[in-house]
Parts: sequence; structure tokens; C-alpha cells
Amino acid sequence: MSESFGKLYLVATPIGNLDDITLRALNILREVDVIAAEDTRHTRKLLSRFDIHTRLISYHAHNEHQKTDSLLEQVIAGTNVALVSDAGTPAIADPGFYLVREAVKKGIEPEVIPGVSALTFSAAAAGIPVDKFAFYGFPPVKSGRRQKFFEKIGSEDKSVFIFESPHRINKALNNIVEFIGPDRPVAVIREATKVHEEILRGTAQDLLTQNSDRKWKGECVIGIATK
Repeated sequence: MSESFGKLYLVATPIGNLDDITLRALNILREVDVIAAEDTRHTRKLLSRFDIHTRLISYHAHNEHQKTDSLLEQVIAGTNVALVSDAGTPAIADPGFYLVREAVKKGIEPEVIPGVSALTFSAAAAGIPVDKFAFYGFPPVKSGRRQKFFEKIGSEDKSVFIFESPHRINKALNNIVEFIGPDRPVAVIREATKVHEEILRGTAQDLLTQNSDRKWKGECVIGIATK
């Protein structure tokens, strides 16, 4: 990378408890010229908590293709830019991949500032084998694609973690029962690091039965064990 270039940082931010931010991340967010944020209102709360006043711009899934070139041109011109998502590590089911890919094409080497991730939190907390595991992101909403999604998980030889909307947790548990197996060990990790953090473990059928009438709330991750 040219010495005249600025720096592009991918900065992990807390997934709930703001005290989980790293000292390195705070230093970067203070020192850069601009922060590209998935939701500037959400990120502003984090910055206010730590008395950071760096300029914010919007950069999210709906505008990343339009804004990436201009953002990278700023880096090439010497501007230091930090990318943050609403929570966790950019590019993990959040904006970031496209920016990294295009940056590398232009000779810019992004610097990752590691920290909290809902995925790694869940892998550690689930109580299922994670010597190797796969991340499948969010399940499709349409029934046909959704069935194939869960059937593919059922054929894995490793544990699998997925993100899911709280409104579809029981549907996901039912999908696991139907397409993978009622006795498959499962963990539901809800509101990780937050006040109402909850980790539920059991078979898919047990968790479905015990929570059949539940109105789930908050961010949720589901871990599905190998056979």
C-alpha cells in the first residue's frame, strides 16, 4: 500500500454491554477522520458513552455499493476510515465484505480491530462440540429454500450456528425437529452480554415444547450440534 494512503479499519463493537469495547478499538475510533456506521444513531450512543466526537457517515447494506468507491477514494487520498456495524464484527452477517474486497483490489490492506462477536460468544456458551463448526447466517424465509437450508445443516459433520429473528425462533426449532431430528442437541443464545442474557440448552423437541407459547424478544443465535 502506498505510504500516502490513509488507513481502513474494521472495528468490532459491543453486542450489548458497552464495556466490552476494547482499548484499541476506542483509540482507533478517536483517531480516525471518519467512522462509516451501519446506523449512525446507534453508533452515536456508543461514541457518546466514551466521549468520542469523530464524524459519522452512513454505510449499510442498502447503500454500500453506492458509497464504497467514494469511501475508498478518501482512503487513497489520505483519510483514515473506520467501519463499524451496529454490533459485533463487521462482515459477519453485517456490512463489510464488499468494502474489504474492493479495498484489496485497490491495494488497500484493511486492518481488523478484533473484539466481540455474537458468533464466537455463542460457540463458547452453547455447550455443544465446537472443535470445528460452521456458520450458516440467517435461514431463508421462503419455505422451500428454508427446508433445503435445514436439511443441509442436518448433513453436516460439525456443529452449526445460525442467526434468527426472534419472531421465527419457534419456527426454526420446529424446522430442526422436522428436517434434522427431534433429539438433536440445540442451544438458543438470547441477548448475549445484555441484562436479559439467556442460554437455553436441550434437544430440539424439548426446547420447542417448553417454549411453544413464548414470544421471543431480542437478538438470538441458535447452535445445532452434530449427531
